[in-house]
Amino acid sequence: MIGRWSKPPVEDTEHPRGFDDFELKLGDIMRGERATIGKSLLDVQRELKIKATYIAAIENADPSVFETQGFIAGYVRSYARYLDLDPDWAFARFCQESGFAVAHGMSPQASTKRSGPARTAQKSTVSDPFANPNASFVPRGQSFLSRIEPGALGSSAVLFALLGVIGYGGWTVLQEIQKVKLAPVDQAPGVISEVAPLGGDQMVVAGMDESVSLATPSAEALDRLYRPQALDVPVLVPRDGPIASLDPREVGALAGESAAADRESILNDMSNLIADAALSGSEDSPVQVTAGDAPQLALVAVLPSWVRVQAADGSVIFEKILDAGERYVVPAMEQPPVLRTGNGGGVYFAVNGQAYGPVGSSGEVVKNVALSVADVSDGYGPVDLAANDSVAEMFRVAQNAE
Repeated sequence: MIGRWSKPPVEDTEHPRGFDDFELKLGDIMRGERATIGKSLLDVQRELKIKATYIAAIENADPSVFETQGFIAGYVRSYARYLDLDPDWAFARFCQESGFAVAHGMSPQASTKRSGPARTAQKSTVSDPFANPNASFVPRGQSFLSRIEPGALGSSAVLFALLGVIGYGGWTVLQEIQKVKLAPVDQAPGVISEVAPLGGDQMVVAGMDESVSLATPSAEALDRLYRPQALDVPVLVPRDGPIASLDPREVGALAGESAAADRESILNDMSNLIADAALSGSEDSPVQVTAGDAPQLALVAVLPSWVRVQAADGSVIFEKILDAGERYVVPAMEQPPVLRTGNGGGVYFAVNGQAYGPVGSSGEVVKNVALSVADVSDGYGPVDLAANDSVAEMFRVAQNAE
């Protein structure tokens, strides 16, 4: 049903009233109940989803505020239930005080269309402060900029600057690590296109003339690494020593004669011969300025044994499984190389034909054995080849193999 608004009837009758005779209207009752629960019009609007202007119109019994008259009954009953009042009684009192009447939906009074002068008159009579959206007590919405604090802007700027500095520093370090620096050289290194076999003496390098080849170091080249120790005083051995030791006064045709002139002439001639022999560049020069060559040290395998010889700088000079009767001559170097073998009982040393050893027990792994004549002579005892036939046989086989 759609209600319509009409003026309440005016009562002309008057009767005497006492001090406690007063009329209590619906609006006073509703305002009292709302004050009892401690709610404002805005609180009711927030909880019931009904405009505060409509709540005030219900309390003032003014149906002209409502844009749609058909919702008045529902608003009044909802507000009455919110205040724990009887909805039907509250709506009846509202209709009685405001002159609001419920009309049939098909009746002309139920039409929501109103004439222009009537609507203008109703708007002009509205004096409710809640109808003004610009009222001072109506809360205003906060803008986005009002919620930003100036101190937060400074902190955010410092944080972003710190993150930028850290990121730039990390990127710089990463670029520095990945940077490749090339040093100029006089001759660019060649690339080996083919690897020569172990037994070969030459290798081919890409980008080079075919007539140019690189020779692998030989045993003689390793021998040249050893430099004999120089003597403080040269050792002079006259080539004609036995002849110079003869005294012409005692031996020969001049024995027994004491002619000083003859003796001096003979001695001068012999001195000249010795000086000529010393100045000559023959192979039998009597002048010796260096010590003799170091004794030869060799490894002899009496049993199949794996051996590896490393130089003092860690480079591998020789690595192989020596079969029984096989021999390897250790090159002479400034610093003695180091031996490592997997079968210490099958490896012996040979120093100028003298046998020493074995390196260790049978099947024992021996490492860090200095390959010098002094270390071998001091650390290992000589082997009697006459008493050990098997070792003597292997030494003879190795000697014949050379």
